[in-house]
Amino acid sequence: MDIKAQSLYSEFQNMAAQSKIGLGDSLPNLQENPSSANFADMLGKAIDTVNTMQLESRDKTMAFEMGDKSLSLADVMVAKEKSGIAFEATVQVRNKVLEAYKQIMNMPV
Repeated sequence: MDIKAQSLYSEFQNMAAQSKIGLGDSLPNLQENPSSANFADMLGKAIDTVNTMQLESRDKTMAFEMGDKSLSLADVMVAKEKSGIAFEATVQVRNKVLEAYKQIMNMPV
């Protein structure tokens, strides 16, 4: 699989610029690299969301097992599946990032 680093980088820059425009912000300064901070924030929020989903799933499971009449088995199973899918997606993103990092590190300078 051949990845063209320059085209990939420019595509990421365009996506970052479009996201800023969509939020009402002006174009980012080309001398700065705001995408690194934004990516870290986005990744942190995504991991926090997955963690929250897993904790919520655990709490619903415990409440159902303790006999909470306000929860149905379907609610518990849906929460468990959502958290499972979110976790699997996070693992797949991590694997792709590590694969890309390895490819970038193996590029000749």
